[in-house]
Amino acid sequence: MQLKTEALKNIKCVIFDMDGVIIDSEYIHKKAYYETFTSLGLEVSEELYKTITGSSTLNVFQKLVTHFNLNLDPNELVLKKRKYYIDYFHNDPSLKLVDGVNEIIKYFFDKGLTLILASSASMPNINRVFDRFELNQYFAGKISGADLKESKPHPEIFEKASIMANSAKEQCIIIEDSDNGIKAANRAGIFVFGYLNPMSSDQTLENANKVISEFNELKEFI
Repeated sequence: MQLKTEALKNIKCVIFDMDGVIIDSEYIHKKAYYETFTSLGLEVSEELYKTITGSSTLNVFQKLVTHFNLNLDPNELVLKKRKYYIDYFHNDPSLKLVDGVNEIIKYFFDKGLTLILASSASMPNINRVFDRFELNQYFAGKISGADLKESKPHPEIFEKASIMANSAKEQCIIIEDSDNGIKAANRAGIFVFGYLNPMSSDQTLENANKVISEFNELKEFI
C-alpha cells in the first residue's frame, strides 16, 4: 500500500525509532557487534550486516547462528554484545542526540501529539538513552522489539505502537532510518518517513513514503 503525503491530516501520533533517529548510536552498535563477531572468529560482510540492521539483537544472532551453522545460544551472544555496547555507551563522550531531533520532539509534544518509541533495542538500552537525555517527559509509551515475538521487518512493533497510542493507523506516522524498519511500517500500513542519517548510509530507504534529511522538513507536513 503506497501512502501519500496528502493523507497526513488529523495526525495524532508520532512513532519514533531510536537508534539512528533519536540517538546517533548506530556506530557504537556496529562496533559492539563486530567486537562480538571477532571474539567468535566470524567474518560478517558489510552486505550481510546491512540485512540485519534494524532488527532486534536476539533476532540478529538467531539469524547468524543459522547462517554460520553455529552451536551457540543466541541469548548468550546477546549478553556478550550488550556488554560491549554498555561500555561504549558510558565511555564514548561523542555520543549525542541526532541533530534536530530534540527540537522536533518538543515541536510534536507542544502540538499535543502522542509520542511513542518503538525500537528494536532492549528496554534497558532504551531507558539508558531516555534517562541520559531526559526524554521520558515527552513520550507516552515505549516498546522494545526485544520483548516481542517478532522483529522488524515484521509489523508487530508498529501495530502495538498505534494501539498503545489509542490511534488509528491513519492517524499515525513513523520515523525510521533502516530498511527493515521501513518494511515493517509498510507492512503495518502506516505512513513512514525515512530519515537519511549520514551514519546509516548503507540503508536505501527506497520503500519510505517520504525521505527527509533534516527533521525540520517534517513541519511542512504536520
